[in-house]
Amino acid sequence: MTVHFIGAGPGAADLITVRGRELLARCPVCLYAGSLVPRALLDHCPPGARIVNTAPLDLEAIVAEIAQAHAQGLDVARLHSGDLSVWSAMGEQLRRLRALAIPFTVTPGVPSFAAAAAALQAELTLPGLCQSVVLTRTSGRASAMPEGENLAAFAATGAVLAIHLSIHVAGKVQAELLPHYGSDCPAAIVWRASWPDEAVVRTTVGQLTEAVSHTMERTAIILVGRTLQAEDFADSRLYATDYDRRYRPLGTAPRFAAHQADALDTATDRPLPTP
Repeated sequence: MTVHFIGAGPGAADLITVRGRELLARCPVCLYAGSLVPRALLDHCPPGARIVNTAPLDLEAIVAEIAQAHAQGLDVARLHSGDLSVWSAMGEQLRRLRALAIPFTVTPGVPSFAAAAAALQAELTLPGLCQSVVLTRTSGRASAMPEGENLAAFAATGAVLAIHLSIHVAGKVQAELLPHYGSDCPAAIVWRASWPDEAVVRTTVGQLTEAVSHTMERTAIILVGRTLQAEDFADSRLYATDYDRRYRPLGTAPRFAAHQADALDTATDRPLPTP
């Protein structure tokens, strides 16, 4: 018996990974975070599966469900929204499973900030402008921010900020960012990224509070940084003709590319991709 922690992705049911979907399809027990995981994903559960919405349960009740499945020798799919590495409350569950000697695996999911960037059709790291993205939040009832982790400190770096769980304090966010980014710095609010009712609002740091709709809740992400609307930036060196790299040695790119285009993958008889 194994508990499979699965990142369900940001919202769209088809953004779950293939591995996650296949694990879901073979587990006779599914515990899912009903407040954020789309119910369409449950269609992948096998017929007769025990499906439990954990939204109204506390931690001990969730662990009890897992322990019951463990006693019965039944694999469990534990579905969380987004990716499990940030703000998933997976760590406290794993700590208890280790204490109970219950085996588990972890399958990553598409994080919500990536879905928000896709909605904006933006690369967050552009040459000469920004090469760092900070995932952060403001203090909330569930978790306080440690000392030293604050928006002003992160903003001082000039990195792109992906600010989660903070739309309800947009005024505070704006006040902390203004001294570092200025009022004209591009910003965006992406509400329910990848869901059918996704909403995208492009704005600036100076107009951030005015851009917040009363319908937007904690599932909105605030993105701030110069790369969000930039066009005046240098090309990367990655595809430069004079850039010597392992797959395209300097001075051999045209011949190498032509050779690759004519080559066949002996396993599939299909043309090999050109790097």
